[in-house]
Amino acid sequence: MYDRILVPTDGSDPAERAFEQALDLAATYDAELHVLYVVDVSALAGEFDAVTVVDKLEESGRKITRRLRERAESAGVSRVETRVAEGVPYRAILDYAADHDADLVVMGTHGRTGIDRYLLGSVTERVVRKSDVPVLTVRGDEES
Repeated sequence: MYDRILVPTDGSDPAERAFEQALDLAATYDAELHVLYVVDVSALAGEFDAVTVVDKLEESGRKITRRLRERAESAGVSRVETRVAEGVPYRAILDYAADHDADLVVMGTHGRTGIDRYLLGSVTERVVRKSDVPVLTVRGDEES
């Protein structure tokens, strides 16, 4: 049913929960698991050393994706691809899914409502609305 599952992550609790679901699905369907961390360069406009910030965020992304790869391999999922990318998160996720023929995207959601959702937007919501493949959303706990 699923050959390639994409799970974008930012290291948050909802992303961790989504990873667990994606890991279970990858093991069940013997699917390739793709773990993607996107450095949001659109949020870095300003008068500071953006290069240093991007480098730090990329380093953080590499640590997170490496940790998730190890967890997947320990759980018996042998086909794991990881990537740290730069860009607008929802676009980078959609592009990655299209470029790698993902069958499913599994994403965490913070469950924001009201003014928070309006002001902050939702990467997950944008991916759900624009994706050509199914998107499974996984909510974080009440405190996230």
